[in-house]
Amino acid sequence: MNYRIYTKKNLKRNPVLKFFEGLSVTGWLILVNLIVYIIIISALLKNVDYISFFALKASSIFQGKYLWTLVVHMFAHVEFWHLLINMFVLFSLGSLCEKIIGRKRFLWFYLISGVFAGALTVVLAGFFGYGFWERVFGSADVFMLGASGAIFAIAGLYVVLLPKLKFYIIFLPFWGLPAYIMIPLVVFGLWIVSILAGLPIGNVAHFGGFLAGILYGFYLRKKYNKKVKMLGRMFR
Repeated sequence: MNYRIYTKKNLKRNPVLKFFEGLSVTGWLILVNLIVYIIIISALLKNVDYISFFALKASSIFQGKYLWTLVVHMFAHVEFWHLLINMFVLFSLGSLCEKIIGRKRFLWFYLISGVFAGALTVVLAGFFGYGFWERVFGSADVFMLGASGAIFAIAGLYVVLLPKLKFYIIFLPFWGLPAYIMIPLVVFGLWIVSILAGLPIGNVAHFGGFLAGILYGFYLRKKYNKKVKMLGRMFR
């Protein structure tokens, strides 16, 4: 008996393994976020100070502490509604983006953009996040976490590759605008509102991700000009 073939057939029959084999990169990212959320909540129930191991804080990075949070923070959430909204948007935007640019390219784009968004937040909050400018760039002593930076990178990519693709706000599903209008409107609109109201929103991370998406979009547009034009005709 060929045990290799036998094992392969049995693995294929396993519904759990079949589920994981069928997951897209977007699906895996959502799953990792869910797992990290459960780990964080479990850890915080024991000691709230454990948040330092997951969330990004500029002052800690400048001291050379918790450097891994530059990566981990983009998978970390402590409020379920925050996780739910981010994962819904990630699924909505990431699924199509992954098909357009490919699985491997999408994964690296997502990870690098998330790190860049976090690093930009650290730099601006660390150097300028004091007094009035704390409202603009965030405080060096406030924790930052969430997938928003990487998600805004995906949105920024659409602005360049599919500028006419309609985008809708979750709470206003019947009101849509082209990507090149809606995405900048959300990025800078949130920034202005949070400055005026003093809301703790990671605007620099949003902008950093958006900027990463724009830059990568122009790179892809230049390298694959004909394909991008063809893509634009498909999504008007």
